[in-house]
Amino acid sequence: MVIKVEELYYSYGGGRNAVDGISFEVEKGEIFGFLGPNGAGKSTTQNVLTGLLPVQKGRVEVAGRDMRRAGHDLYNLIGVAFENPNLYLKLTGLENLQFFASLYDRETADLMSLLRKVGLEEAAHQRVAAYSKGMRQKLVLARSLVNKPEIWFLDEPTAGLDPTTTQWVLDLVREKRDEGTTVFLTTHNMYVADSLCDRVAFLNEGRIVAMDTPRNLKLKYGEKLVTVEHRRDGRLEREVLSLSDERERERLAELVRLGRLETIHSEEATLEEVFIKVTGRALQ
Repeated sequence: MVIKVEELYYSYGGGRNAVDGISFEVEKGEIFGFLGPNGAGKSTTQNVLTGLLPVQKGRVEVAGRDMRRAGHDLYNLIGVAFENPNLYLKLTGLENLQFFASLYDRETADLMSLLRKVGLEEAAHQRVAAYSKGMRQKLVLARSLVNKPEIWFLDEPTAGLDPTTTQWVLDLVREKRDEGTTVFLTTHNMYVADSLCDRVAFLNEGRIVAMDTPRNLKLKYGEKLVTVEHRRDGRLEREVLSLSDERERERLAELVRLGRLETIHSEEATLEEVFIKVTGRALQ
């Protein structure tokens, strides 16, 4: 396992634990989604995994290192892209990457190739202060890949981005996963999680309340529905029927038997609907 967490607790004081006894494992080359609303404990957990916060109680291993004793060498192995771009605005895009590359004790990526990969080659010598929000997010992602990380931590990587840039980010994450990089994704965007993740964990009030593949969670907790269109007295009518309800299954069989169906489409619950059903609360 690349990441192993056992009975992790973390408290900022005040009585309630921000992280309340969670356990999970992440395999090499997996995109693992850590999902929940703001305040659920996602960022706290990620900060413990990346060494920004200490392990107060429990056991945490990242890249084979006990996080109670992890040295600076860990940062040669991980990349972190925060939700809020922390860049040097007076430096150019290339100068930002050059500075961060100088901090590592291992071979780093070719910086112009990295800028080319994220679509910033033409803006390489432009000050970051003049970058758009999407360009800054791309530079943050490039910076987090400077050291060719084995584990890539992403915190809300598509927040506030337009649909085109969002799709570009998703494609980049899949590309890095296919190259063998392990991805730990924290987000409250269930569309992004459903599109990307091999497995997800639902976090609510500091506790993991469900964990599985997106498909298995939707099959387990989501209601199985079909939408049918049929003709009655010359008029087109539409019905949504539940396959879990015996009477509605009989209604579907009747429409099939009478040959009145024109279209039939299955519907599955969204990951967000499953989260609401499991936790009893909506995402914020």
